[in-house]
Amino acid sequence: MYRLLFSQVLRRLDAEAVHHATVRALALLSTLPLLKRLLHRALAPSDPALRVTAFGVHFPGPLGLAAGFDKDAACAEALSAFGFGHVEVGTITAHAQPGNPRPRLFRDVRRRAVINRMGFNNAGAQAAARRLRRTRGVPVVVGVNIGKTKVVPESEAAADYVTSAKELAPLADYLVVNVSSPNTPGLRNLQAVELLRPLLAAVKEVADSTPRRTPLLVKIAPDLADDDVDAVADLALELGLDGIIATNTTIRHSGETGGLSGRPLKERSIEVLRRLRARVGDRLTLVSVGGVEDVDDVWERLLAGATLVQGYTGMIYEGPLWASRIHRGLSRRLRRHATTVPELIGRTAPDRSQG
Repeated sequence: MYRLLFSQVLRRLDAEAVHHATVRALALLSTLPLLKRLLHRALAPSDPALRVTAFGVHFPGPLGLAAGFDKDAACAEALSAFGFGHVEVGTITAHAQPGNPRPRLFRDVRRRAVINRMGFNNAGAQAAARRLRRTRGVPVVVGVNIGKTKVVPESEAAADYVTSAKELAPLADYLVVNVSSPNTPGLRNLQAVELLRPLLAAVKEVADSTPRRTPLLVKIAPDLADDDVDAVADLALELGLDGIIATNTTIRHSGETGGLSGRPLKERSIEVLRRLRARVGDRLTLVSVGGVEDVDDVWERLLAGATLVQGYTGMIYEGPLWASRIHRGLSRRLRRHATTVPELIGRTAPDRSQG
C-alpha cells in the first residue's frame, strides 16, 4: 500500500514538504497516549533475542533511526511506537538557525537515495531540551546528535558544542558529536585529529559530569581517507569515548549539491565499519549507518561488528512500518539460527588477538 502511495503521490510532492507533514503527524501521535501505546504494543520489538546492551544502555532491538529525521526532538515516542529500537534526534545546534535556502532536499528514486543540503535547520538546544524533559508515555531510547552553529567560527567550535552538551547531555541516553555533515561550511575540517581532540575532550567533560554519565560517541564521514578513519578510531580510544557512528552522508556523487544517503552509500559504509572493527575490536561500540535497506543489511553489519544499526532513507522508500518489519524478520532469522543479537555481533570480524 505504501509503495503505491509513494509511487503515485508522494514522489511527485516536494520532499521537504512531505517530511515536515510527516513530522507534524508523528508529533501529534506523540500526544495521544492510548493510540501510542497500542501501536507500541503491536509494532515495537519485543523478542528477547533482539535485545542488546551498548555503553550501559539497554536497546529493545538493534535498528534505530538515524539523526536527520527528527531534528527538533518532536516525535521520538511515535517513532519508537512504529518499531525503532532507538531514535537519534538532531542534529541540534546551540542556537536556533534556519538552515540553507530551499530547495534543499531531493529524492533520487532510481538509486533509492536522497540528497540533502539542509544545513542543521533546528530551533536550538534550549527548545529541544524542553521537549526532551516531557514525561515519556512509551519506552524510547533517545540519542541526541549535536553540531556546530553555522555562524560560530571554527576557533569557537568547542565552546559552541559545549553549550549544546550542557543543555542536552543530562536528557540524552547517549550524546553524539557530529563533525561530518557536508552542509555546514568547514564542519568536516573538525574531523582532523588536532582539531577534534580538544573538541571531544571538552564535550566529554560535560557528558561525564551528568548524574548518570552520558555516553559519548562521534559521527564520521564516509569520505575520510582510511588513514584518517584509523586516526579518529585511535583518538576515540585515547579519550575514552563510548563509540563511533559510521557513516554520515557522502559528497562523492553527481547531481544536486549536498550529502547523499541511501543505497549508493552501502559499500563504503560497510568498508568503514570493517576497518573500524579491525582497529578497535570490541573496545568501542560501533554504530553502522548508510545504505541500510532490509534485514540482510542489518544481519551483515551485526556480523561485521556493529552493535547497533541505523537507517533513515530506507524508511522514506519503504514506509512507516519499515523498522518493525526488519525487527520481525531479524527475530525469525535469529530463531532459525538459534542465536541472539549479542551472540551475532562480530562473528565474521577478524580476531584482533590473532593479528
